Amino acid sequence: MKRIKIFLIVVGLMALTGRASAQQQAMFTQYMFNQLALNPAYAGIHDGISTSLLAREQWVGFDGAPKTQTFSIHSPIKYRSIALGAVFIRDQIGLTDQFGAYFSYAYRIRVSDFSKLSFGLQASFNQYKVDYTENIYNDPNLVNQNINDLSPNAGAGLMWHSDRFYLGFSIPQLFSNALYAGGEDAADPDAKLVRHYFVSGGYVFDLNPNLKLKPNVLFKWVQGAPFEIDINANFLIKDLVWLGVSYRSLDSFDALFQIQVTPQFQLGYSYDFLTTTDLSRVNSGSHEIMINYVFNLKSNKIVTPRYF
Repeated sequence: MKRIKIFLIVVGLMALTGRASAQQQAMFTQYMFNQLALNPAYAGIHDGISTSLLAREQWVGFDGAPKTQTFSIHSPIKYRSIALGAVFIRDQIGLTDQFGAYFSYAYRIRVSDFSKLSFGLQASFNQYKVDYTENIYNDPNLVNQNINDLSPNAGAGLMWHSDRFYLGFSIPQLFSNALYAGGEDAADPDAKLVRHYFVSGGYVFDLNPNLKLKPNVLFKWVQGAPFEIDINANFLIKDLVWLGVSYRSLDSFDALFQIQVTPQFQLGYSYDFLTTTDLSRVNSGSHEIMINYVFNLKSNKIVTPRYF
């Protein structure tokens, strides 16, 4: 009985990230337009009150596939040296439901006329739930054995950035907390959170007056899991429309589109059109919608377009 519940927790944690690996942090195709969930040092990067909504539906056509919704908000305060932020994430996969709240603090210093270095800290709380009410496994031992586990954690990060580039390093999950199977069962050493390491970078090149190229890269390493990399190239047409393609190792090829509706409002869509794992046989891709809006602070002018 205990092993069944531990297995479901671990599988749920894996799937909540959108891939069958030991990655436990939610990952998104359009991460380069809102990195607060990856790196707390990202807070306040736009010098305004930045808000973002994202909805992701994974592996369309696969029963019980992951569904993810996020809301984030961050802003500089106190003469723009300090920034605060928050991210709320809900991930669902099968019977497993995760709700996460991440609170960020960033201190930013100017290191040149055009760039800043930001130091970020993060406190997080994640609730992991497994609901056996439907009991789709037809196992009478699972009745009334619901799991509800709350796990606090912490993270840290650095980010060096300007209007044209960024380079970041973060560890959003510092502690390897054990997950409990619920009820009278004790923690299992195989059911625990593991430390994640992320390195990200991007730069904007002017190809001509109406066309810019922004390559992005994200390196991911998790203890006990294969090294992964996301490579992305986005083209910005007339400072209005983004068109991009991505490759996520061990997972998929992706396409994305974003439009700068107003100087403060961005709307984006991405489609993971080619899954590189065996899951490609049982699903028709993944869809992701993103809405970004920046509220202007009286002392600041909104920079548009926003490259990161």
